[in-house]
Amino acid sequence: QVQLIESGGGLVQVGGSLRLSCAVSGRTFSIYRMGWFRQAPGKEREFVAVIDWSGGSSYYTYSVKGRFTISRDNAKNTVYLQMNSLKPEDTAIYYCAVAPTAREYEYWGQGTQVTVSS
Repeated sequence: QVQLIESGGGLVQVGGSLRLSCAVSGRTFSIYRMGWFRQAPGKEREFVAVIDWSGGSSYYTYSVKGRFTISRDNAKNTVYLQMNSLKPEDTAIYYCAVAPTAREYEYWGQGTQVTVSS
């Protein structure tokens, strides 16, 4: 059984920062990449950022470039999302996901709420 435990969400004012964490636990398997997604009320889930587990290459959706940074700790099987200069439109439930291969994300976290107040 694989578990993704997210933490770090909360309420923050416009321009503030939050750091999300997602730790993978359970049975041992290789991680190919980990990503962050978000879903705002009434909207579909959207991609936010992804990081390749071996090389560390990262990619972001355009709306968060320059504000969010994804990073990883291979030894701890943990991925982070540092979110700076937060805007009201960043309000959403944030989910982490892990892809054991290049094909698809197979495991998802339970989600953590991020609310940016103006």
